[in-house]
Amino acid sequence: MKILLFIDVINLSMTERSHPIADVSFPKALNVCTTVDAFSGSPEDIVKRHLYQPTPPAYTEAEYQRASENIKALLAHENAAIIAHYYTDPLIQRLAEETGGVVSDSLEMARFGANHPAETLIVAGVKFMGETAKILSPEKRVFMPTLEATCSLDLGCPIEPFSAFCDEHPDRTVVVYANTSAAVKARADWVVTSSIALEVVDFLDAQGEKIIWAPDKHLGAYVQKHTGADMLLWDSACIVHDEFKAKGIHDLKAVYPEAAVLAHPESPESVLALADRVGSTTQIIRAAEQLPNDTFIVATDQGIFYKLSQLVPDKQFLIAPTGGAGAGCKSCANCPWMAMNNLDNLAASVTATSNEIFVDSHLAQRALIPLQRMLDFVRNQN
Repeated sequence: MKILLFIDVINLSMTERSHPIADVSFPKALNVCTTVDAFSGSPEDIVKRHLYQPTPPAYTEAEYQRASENIKALLAHENAAIIAHYYTDPLIQRLAEETGGVVSDSLEMARFGANHPAETLIVAGVKFMGETAKILSPEKRVFMPTLEATCSLDLGCPIEPFSAFCDEHPDRTVVVYANTSAAVKARADWVVTSSIALEVVDFLDAQGEKIIWAPDKHLGAYVQKHTGADMLLWDSACIVHDEFKAKGIHDLKAVYPEAAVLAHPESPESVLALADRVGSTTQIIRAAEQLPNDTFIVATDQGIFYKLSQLVPDKQFLIAPTGGAGAGCKSCANCPWMAMNNLDNLAASVTATSNEIFVDSHLAQRALIPLQRMLDFVRNQN
């Protein structure tokens, strides 16, 4: 499988960044940011502070084998399982699969953690995923490689202003995306993931419900367009998907006219308009398997290419251009917070006590209600 990033299409020179453009990663340590103002400033400022960290050396196969054997022994001793997102480091995804864990989207991560017999869950992803695992499995211990791996959508929807916004529209059903804090989920009526957002909103619209949607404005607009539902949209966006540009994809299609475009619905509407398939990470993978095209332009985080290379190794995947002509990019199709997960801090998280996820019990009880509605809805669909 070939994975290509076209620098000439987005007119971005290597000198504009202090690390390899297709490999945003971080020091092999438990904490990337240790100062008290690590989360101060706008989401864009926080991302910048993470992006320009030095890149750790890549693991050789022999080094990976030594590291993985150590982690496997730790997992067995602690009766722990790894739950990893498609956007994490390929080595973490590989290790999760080799140890009986899971690599999946946020919906399946939630279900897997709740159903797995392990006493301890190691969630490789971003913080809201760890919180969700703890809410669904309060009797289990939940750890993360780092607690500093957050999400621009989570940051862009603070509970105080969001709760005030909901209070201004008490007649509306509150539907929030999974990429939110436990506090925001507790304020909601429903939680959805990108894989079931259309179905849930369509169901609610059929019941005559008017909706508040948060936090991703692009996904919200996509759902609104395809369901016709009455929706008020919160104004926030994913730092990765918001950077994909229609012009860059159009230019790339001129070079590869037979390529199919696969896009995540967190991308701007102009990008989705060019897509042959729009869907969640799992749906993008399924489309790559099902469509007859040999080449694909993929508008989502490049971490997904590990799974694509496993399932369709004979096909070529092109990373959708970001930033636009003459402009730089903040994420360059690689979530800086997902990239904070690595083998070293994952190994430490299995036995450490500093990276455990805790959710206030009263908050967790309230957040469980919309999460359980989501899981019950999916179960009734199947």
